[in-house]
Amino acid sequence: MIGIDDKGFYGKFGGAYIPEMLHPNIEELKQNYVAIIEDKAFQSQFDNLLTDYVGRPTPLYLASRLSEKYKAKIYLKREDLCHTGAHKVNNTIGQILLAQKLGKKRIIAETGAGQHGVATATVCALMGMDCTIYMGEVDIARQRPNVERMKILGAKVIPASSGSKTLKDATNEAMRQWINDPVDTHYIIGSVVGPDPYPEMVAKFQSVISKEIKIQLKEKEGRENPDMVIACVGGGSNAAGAFYHYYNEPDVRLIAVEAAGLGIHSGKSAATTALGKMGILHGSKTLLMQTEDGQVVEPHSISAGLDYPGIGPIHAHLFDIGRAEFVGVEDKHAMEAGIELSKLEGIIPAIESAHALYALNQIEYKPDDIIVINLSGRGDKDLETYIKWGKY
Repeated sequence: MIGIDDKGFYGKFGGAYIPEMLHPNIEELKQNYVAIIEDKAFQSQFDNLLTDYVGRPTPLYLASRLSEKYKAKIYLKREDLCHTGAHKVNNTIGQILLAQKLGKKRIIAETGAGQHGVATATVCALMGMDCTIYMGEVDIARQRPNVERMKILGAKVIPASSGSKTLKDATNEAMRQWINDPVDTHYIIGSVVGPDPYPEMVAKFQSVISKEIKIQLKEKEGRENPDMVIACVGGGSNAAGAFYHYYNEPDVRLIAVEAAGLGIHSGKSAATTALGKMGILHGSKTLLMQTEDGQVVEPHSISAGLDYPGIGPIHAHLFDIGRAEFVGVEDKHAMEAGIELSKLEGIIPAIESAHALYALNQIEYKPDDIIVINLSGRGDKDLETYIKWGKY
């Protein structure tokens, strides 16, 4: 069985490596979150919001032209059709309800591509809570539409100007702010990263994705299990959600797709499993791109949401035990896959999701295989990048 132990570890990875000032917050979460989210009243409120506000269940769409090209039966799990445009809102709905139950007064969050920031700003507006989002200066420039969406929704957007000025640095800034105001603040982490219990908590909220896949595939194909599930991985929340109910189904191949940037060994990459080693980042022990003396190596990806130097401890464990297959997709190939889906199916994907699509060119499968690709977000936020790419 693949799961978390009582110390917050998945095999070798996980735990809570945190400053003393944050210990009370983390302990409060660890002691209370399971009882809160398993309470029937909480589950009813969560489910109702997912249905009536987020728009779940999202469709499981048979992409017939894509299937014809790649000679397999390819389904797209349409998380791009969620309110706010990505899977991120599944988690922010859950965490805002949890924060209210814990009596928190304000919310902070980090964001890379901006989708988690938008989703956090959205639920804060919904619940009337104060919201501050930390975002790297580089990401603010390349994801301008999402920055404006956050501001329209009433959030304060704080630029992170240190380091590579991307997701890692935004997370650093959010962590610092939480240390400064730990009592009244809840930090809505956007991925399956950070100190225990965040990785498991975020995975549980995102597990609605694979829960729906099983039901929908049973209706369409007469079986709950596809031959493989493919999802992109930065920190890895959409992949954790898509894989969750298949962890212990050995007949289902789990394909995790990382950003190889300009090439895995180019020095401009975010392919953690190919380049990383065990280290501690943002409160957990995981696989991390780092120098010989332990300094974090700056990642690179054309997609802001995959521009992260590590992966969540769940995915590090899946890699370590060989349960998931990890492949790296370069910037240029992700862009090609995004344009291809747009022209074949009339769906412009987020560039993060386009990495998962290109993996079809890098893995082996049979003509009768049923493949589910988690389409984690839509490409509205990436139009400027597509336009600059220009090869369509």
